[in-house]
Amino acid sequence: MTMTPQELERKVRRLDNDVQSIYELLSTISFTQTRHGGRLDELDRRFDAIDERLALVDERLAGVDERLAGVDERLAGVDERLAAHDSRFDTVDAKLDEVLTLLRER
Repeated sequence: MTMTPQELERKVRRLDNDVQSIYELLSTISFTQTRHGGRLDELDRRFDAIDERLALVDERLAGVDERLAGVDERLAGVDERLAAHDSRFDTVDAKLDEVLTLLRER
C-alpha cells in the first residue's frame, strides 16, 4: 500500500505532533519530579530536626530515670526504717501493756 504525498505529509505532521506532545509530557513530569524532590528534601530536613529533638528528650528521660531510681532506693531505705520502728513500737506497746497489767494488780 503506497501513500500519497498528502497522506505522507499528514502522517509526518501527526507523528511530529505526537513527538511534541511526548516532549511536553516529559517536561511536565520532569518539573513535577523536581518539585517532589524539593519537597522530599524539606521533609528529610524536618525529620532530621525531629530526630535531634527526640535524642535530647531521650537524654532527659534517661536523667529522670536515674533520679527516680535514686528516689526509689531512698524510699526503700525509709520503708525499712519504718518497718524497724513498727517493730520497736510493737515491743514498747507490749512492755507498756505489761507495766499497766502490773500496776493494776497492785
